[in-house]
Amino acid sequence: MKIKSIIALIIIVIGSVSCVSTKSTLKNVNDKAPIPKLTTDTTFVISKYSNDLRYGYNKDYPINVFYRNTKDETINQKRFLNALTGPRGERLFFKKIEVCCPFPTKNSEMGGGFLDIYEVTWVGQKQPIKLYFNIYEKGELLVPMGFGLANLKTE
Repeated sequence: MKIKSIIALIIIVIGSVSCVSTKSTLKNVNDKAPIPKLTTDTTFVISKYSNDLRYGYNKDYPINVFYRNTKDETINQKRFLNALTGPRGERLFFKKIEVCCPFPTKNSEMGGGFLDIYEVTWVGQKQPIKLYFNIYEKGELLVPMGFGLANLKTE
């Protein structure tokens, strides 16, 4: 009976260690990126558009919305999405649908992190769009291709 328990423990340990690669595949991390300003507590100030089709749409080019010292680990994804619109100014609807893609990071107590996938739609949008978010790393926040920028006033 003890041998079965030991074997089960070894399988669990090997499985959990193998989930996080030792090399990150993330291509757009920038530790020197400034912390984004807020228009309100619920919306980031974003002023630049991405010219990279992969930004936000590809797991190796996630939207890096680094968060720290907050109990709400989804607050920065919401702040980012609140700053966007559909391509013609449509109001966005979004929800977190899954977590994927483990990677190593110094910014997690576990030494690894996961990407959050959000599904984004707007009235008239036939197919939901999936965007990848990384809460562990920093990067310049840009408007992904195919989206517009909300006309927000800063406080």
